[in-house]
Amino acid sequence: MSLTQKIKQHAYSLNFDLVGVFPVTPSQTIEVYSRWLAQGYAGKMGYLHKHLEKKKDIRHVMPEALSLVVLGINYHTLDLPESERDDPSKGVISSYAWGDDYHEVVREKLESFRSFVEGLVTTKPNTRVYVDTGPILEREYAQRAGLGWLGKNSMLIHPKKGSLLFLAEILLDFPLEPEEARSKVSGDCGSCTLCIDACPTEAIVEEGVVDATQCIAYLTIELKDVIPAQLRTSMGNRIFGCDICQEVCPWNRNAPVSTLPGFQPRPLNVTPNLISLMGMTQEEFSQRFKKSPIKRTKRRGFLRNVAIALGNWGAPEAIPALRLGLHDHESLVRLHSAWALGQIQTEEARQVLRDRLNEEQDPSVIQEIRNALSTLSVSANH
Repeated sequence: MSLTQKIKQHAYSLNFDLVGVFPVTPSQTIEVYSRWLAQGYAGKMGYLHKHLEKKKDIRHVMPEALSLVVLGINYHTLDLPESERDDPSKGVISSYAWGDDYHEVVREKLESFRSFVEGLVTTKPNTRVYVDTGPILEREYAQRAGLGWLGKNSMLIHPKKGSLLFLAEILLDFPLEPEEARSKVSGDCGSCTLCIDACPTEAIVEEGVVDATQCIAYLTIELKDVIPAQLRTSMGNRIFGCDICQEVCPWNRNAPVSTLPGFQPRPLNVTPNLISLMGMTQEEFSQRFKKSPIKRTKRRGFLRNVAIALGNWGAPEAIPALRLGLHDHESLVRLHSAWALGQIQTEEARQVLRDRLNEEQDPSVIQEIRNALSTLSVSANH
């Protein structure tokens, strides 16, 4: 067996679903990526600008790199019933975050894989591994390594595995035999535009180009401050990430189911009751989402998202939870709770806002309360 064949065989034995090998060369999409940044589509993800130079060539990350192994691992565990997903009283969390933090789960496998690869050569090689964290254009390299094609929603798609995949990479300082062309996957989405049509915020501005500033995944996770008012109603009940463009993708209809323990859903992480979330203390948040990707939003960001979902539900039953939010110690939570109360067309909601207006000290929250009261007044007049 060649080194490449041994590497691929061992990767599959570790439950990686896709493996591709190819020689290190400069990026072929860096100009497209640079334009994407220049158009402001990265929003407040400043680190993407900082890494631009490194992303031009893998050797800017590891000068001695000669080969790259790209791996994909399926995280699909279950399909949410529409009755659960569309219940406005429940929050929807992106399926990749239902289980343990994938960085840790995949990293453990990747380190085992690295040890095997390093043992294939007589002199200990220099290697570097990444799980969705390195300054490299991993989807481009996954495509070039033959793992699939980039869909109109910019996700890597494999015809049998779909797009619910985590990507990982190992950089090597020794050459590997090239793979046969027939072992690589190619394809495209044809005339299908389901992902573009389904996006509630119209974040897919053209085929393969996503404006992150409009994307619910960015808004609920990467954006750390106020969510633009004009986008809040389009977020529905999505409180961490968004799978809409993947839920409608035909290539995911027959995606295999992962049995890896780390990816299995924690019961409370799938479609939690929104009302139950708003009163969480910092200690409760830390305990509930220990070793979960959800901790990335921090408590303030997560409850901000919950408040918006409660407002989109618009039910009077949400008022007690939003009253808690309106008195939270975090102004970000109070601001979005004020907006949410403005979406509930009752006198009780109006009174809660009026009471808080007399106590609130933060100017931005005061303005949001006034906006909400104005919204309620307009609705009452109609």
